[in-house]
Amino acid sequence: MNFRPRLIATDLDGTIVNHDGSVSPRVVQALSAAMDAGVRVVFVTGRPPRWMHEVAEATGHSGVGICGNGAFVYDMQTENVLETFAMSAGVAVDAAHRVREVLPGAAFAIETALGFGHEPAYRPRWDAVAAAGVGPLSGIVSSDVAKLLVRDDAVPGDDMLRIAAPVLADVVEVTHSDVNDSLLELSALGVTKGATLAKLAAEWGIAQNEVVAFGDMPNDVDMLQWAGRGYAVGNAHSLVLDVADERVPSIDDDGVAQVVERLLAL
Repeated sequence: MNFRPRLIATDLDGTIVNHDGSVSPRVVQALSAAMDAGVRVVFVTGRPPRWMHEVAEATGHSGVGICGNGAFVYDMQTENVLETFAMSAGVAVDAAHRVREVLPGAAFAIETALGFGHEPAYRPRWDAVAAAGVGPLSGIVSSDVAKLLVRDDAVPGDDMLRIAAPVLADVVEVTHSDVNDSLLELSALGVTKGATLAKLAAEWGIAQNEVVAFGDMPNDVDMLQWAGRGYAVGNAHSLVLDVADERVPSIDDDGVAQVVERLLAL
């Protein structure tokens, strides 16, 4: 790609955010230089808004965020949600019933405007205040659901996706973002990282071929396929490596920064 893009979209965890939660100074400097040059930077993640504060601080409270795999548009400067694209409570409950038919050991959690809630059998991997409640799914789902989380610790994440995807077709979007975790992430039909990125690009008058994107996990696939050029970091999941236009150095080698520096130099 021999031109300077007008929009750079990057996944967070595993792409620019290290396992300890840090973002390398080189990556921050490269993305800041892009913004100073007039390039839009969008941080695109499966994280809910409640997990964005540290990233906003690490990246200088600049740019725009897409959270929850496309469910939220987030202002990195003010740390406020600007738009939400959620599924109805009825769709969330129906999707859960469908999943339980093929994954009977599944337990569910939700992300809503009220925050996080979960069934008693769902064991959060990180400290989380269940602002939306703890109880049966039908009891805690009282409003639209931005993301429905499915956990079955007896089944690897890739296998969960293979088993559940067919029964959820045309009902919700389903993906996962951590190959080492037994977790699926369900969003409203048509709501993905790529779809929300495309919406923002259109609002800003930026063409698809003026967008580059970086990612590492299956929830990045549609974003990389939509962007004019999609980059997989070297540590990426095989599904991401298969669809990316180019493989770049891993997060440990600041692969995103290396590409951004090269693009800005053109």
